[in-house]
Order: sequence, then C-alpha cells, then structure tokens
Amino acid sequence: DDRVFYYTTTGWMMWNWLAGALASQATVVVYDGSPVHPSPSALFDLIDELGITLFGTSAKFLDTVRKSELSPASRLPSLRTITSTGSPLSPDAFEYVYKQLRADVHLASISGGTDICGCFVMGDPTRPVYSGEIQGPALGMAVEVFDDEGKPVPDGVTGELVCTRPFPSMPLGLWADDDGTSYNAAYFADYPGVWRHGDWVARTPHGGFVIAGRSDATLNPGGVRIGTAEIYRQVDQLPEVVESVVIGQRQGDDVRIVLFVHLADGVDLDDDLAATIRSVIRQGCSPRHVPAVILSVPDVPRTRSGKLVELAVRDVVEGRNVRNVEALANPESLEHFRGRPELS
Repeated sequence: DDRVFYYTTTGWMMWNWLAGALASQATVVVYDGSPVHPSPSALFDLIDELGITLFGTSAKFLDTVRKSELSPASRLPSLRTITSTGSPLSPDAFEYVYKQLRADVHLASISGGTDICGCFVMGDPTRPVYSGEIQGPALGMAVEVFDDEGKPVPDGVTGELVCTRPFPSMPLGLWADDDGTSYNAAYFADYPGVWRHGDWVARTPHGGFVIAGRSDATLNPGGVRIGTAEIYRQVDQLPEVVESVVIGQRQGDDVRIVLFVHLADGVDLDDDLAATIRSVIRQGCSPRHVPAVILSVPDVPRTRSGKLVELAVRDVVEGRNVRNVEALANPESLEHFRGRPELS
C-alpha cells in the first residue's frame, strides 16, 4: 500500500532506485516539472493529493524550503518517510522537517554512489534519528572509516569511508577496461582489496555517520584536512546566503580557503557580512576553517541532480580545463569564477 515518490531526473541513479520500488509491489509516483511551480509548496501539495507515503528529495530542496520559511497547508498525514540525498543534510534542515513538516516522520539522510546504484550508509526505521547524522550502514555493507594507513579510526575522527568486503551491487568492472587496470585504480589503489569510495566521514557514538564532504575536495590549510561540508553547515544557517561553494587554492607551499557565496536578493557582500560569515565559521568550527577570501557570485555550479561541483570550481580558479561539463545543470555559472583578480 506504499506510494513512493522521489523527485529525480531520469539521468540520476535515484531514477533507477525509484523504478526498483516496483519490486516491493509499491506504487511509484513520477513527476515532470519544477519542484517550486506553480508555488514553492508544489511537491507538498502532491504528497497530500496522492497520499504519498515515502518522499525522496535532495538536501538542497529541504534547505531551500527551510530558508523560504515554508510551512505546508497540512501536516502531510500520509507521509511516513522522507529520504534525503545528493549532499549532507544540515542539522537545521532536520529541525525544519520535524517542526514544520511532520513531527513523527522517519527522516533518513542517505549516501551512496551512482557507480553502485545504492547506499553505503542510510536510514534505519528501527533506530532513533539524531539531528545531522546518517543513521547507519546499509544492509550488506561492511562500512568502516580508515586513516591513511588503512586502519580503522575511533568514533568522532574523520577518515575515508570504505567497504571492506564485496557487496551485492558492486560493479564487476568498467567499460573497455579488459585487464581491470582502471577499475582497480578507481576503487582499490589506496587500500588493496578494500573499496575506497571517496567520502570524508566520521562515525558517531550512536553508530551513525556524518559526512564532511568528498575526500578529493577536502581542504588542507597548514596540512590539516578539513571537510567542505563542515563549512557549509555554518554558512547555510545565514539568511543572507542562498548557497555557497568552498575550495582550497594553492598558495606557494600551502593552501588557502576561498569561499564563494550566492547572496539573497538585495544583499551585498560588505565588510560587516564578511565579518559575520567568518565569525559564524570560527565559532561553529575552528579558526583553521575560516576562509582567507570571501567572494560573491550570482550562481554556483551544480550537477543535474543538485550536487555542488567543488572540483570544477577549483579547476577554473587554477586555470585547468573542466572535465565532464555536460553533467552540469548550469555550466555557464563557471564563468563567474574565472579570472577573478582577488585570487591572482
């Protein structure tokens, strides 16, 4: 009797996931159009109209409706589960869901990959939900957090998300890679026999996980690795900031943190706002997290599934060619980062 709706493009792995719900004999709901047309409550109205029981969305969507202070016309009585993916879900978004959408819903932040068409860590309906955390590993996934030497790290310490044993949806190989060279280089080069997925993550005392960002996009000021999501969690609290993207820019033998902010209409990046941003980051994270440079941009690049593309921004800033531009929903936004005199 479930009705399952995931707001997704057909090019995102979540489309395959949605179609797979048919194997559970659930009813699948598909939707063609903007999630905020004819009003910001369009998807919530759809949930009410069709009696949807599982609503899948992105962290970006939940953060957008949170900042718009949207409260649905009803308390979404049919809804039992909300799943969120695409990027880490902030504690503020958790609070919004439980205060403004439905107090007894199962909010499941999930994370996996297109290449496995599944999740490494996800929701668990038998366990409590803690704000800002993914509840635990998916079934069949021997998930660990490793340091650079391939040893498990204690709870609360950030490291590489790995899977130490084969799992049901593990790819058998890559196209036109007959000897497996590219396949092994992509997943097993760092830890032989262990799948390294490329997420920078920490396990919590509850057995959950907090993802700090992609490990290939981590920042290294003064040789200390910092996850980009740690900074976003602080900046995204500010009503003046619509969204942001942060990179590490090499400066001689070190790296400096550069933060780009897309500001709300009518807001300018003056000295007071820059000081506020730095103060929020310093208090919520540490002095090492504070960006050396803060710049305003009218838009930030995202994939068609809503993921930030920090590596593309870093490539543009450092004068390299951007790969896989066709995967971007708004490739023209990269021009806002090119040739900025403040970064020369």
